[in-house]
Amino acid sequence: MKILILGGTTEASALAKALAEREIPALFSYAGRVTAPKPQPLPTRVGGFGGVEGLAAFLAEQRITHLVDATHPFAEQMSRHALAAAERCGVDVIALTRPPWTPEAGDRWQRVAGIAAAVQALSGPPQRVLLAIGRMHLAAFAARPQHHYLLRLVDRPEAPPPLPHHHVIIDRGPFTREGDLALLREHGIERIVCKNAGGAGAVSKLAAARHLGLPVTMIERPALPLRREAHSTEAILAWLTHDSDPGADLGV
Repeated sequence: MKILILGGTTEASALAKALAEREIPALFSYAGRVTAPKPQPLPTRVGGFGGVEGLAAFLAEQRITHLVDATHPFAEQMSRHALAAAERCGVDVIALTRPPWTPEAGDRWQRVAGIAAAVQALSGPPQRVLLAIGRMHLAAFAARPQHHYLLRLVDRPEAPPPLPHHHVIIDRGPFTREGDLALLREHGIERIVCKNAGGAGAVSKLAAARHLGLPVTMIERPALPLRREAHSTEAILAWLTHDSDPGADLGV
């Protein structure tokens, strides 16, 4: 057995720790989008594979038997490549992913299907907006220059974002409800735009928005092909040892 973890999430790091403690042969891969990725207790590579062909070649070269896609829920292209490469090589594959957030009493969510729809949703009068979507799609919001955007990023962008009115904060989760309440109040935020990433590390902004009665433009996850999924390290370990049972949180 030899496992490849496509990482970048807290769940991926937890799985890496569990495999290392059990001395199960495994490799960890980062996409390379963060300047200083978290060190892992497994041999680690950083960077892309070169599409499906490159990933399939890597799986064959490294004699990978099990592939765990523990990338961000919005890493659609990588997840599609993982499924295709695994099928090509006859490698067992599973996604370690977080259940999406669901609205609670008091939430004011506007669900949208993607970045373009989120931009369209901001067509109204000027607001102070927490744009919590990472750095990859910031340029799309230049189409709504009337707003003042608060950007919370892991790394400082190499070039200034193309938004005429913005403020950048460099910070890394997990965040707290109290901290996010203070942040929203300090910057006079009137709306949050975010991706439905799920998990506990960044959910605090939704609790803070609920407390303050702020609207949230929630970008829903991309649709992916049918795949096997798990939501915990324990379920992945059960899958690896072929010991899964109806109580394990595996799904298709």
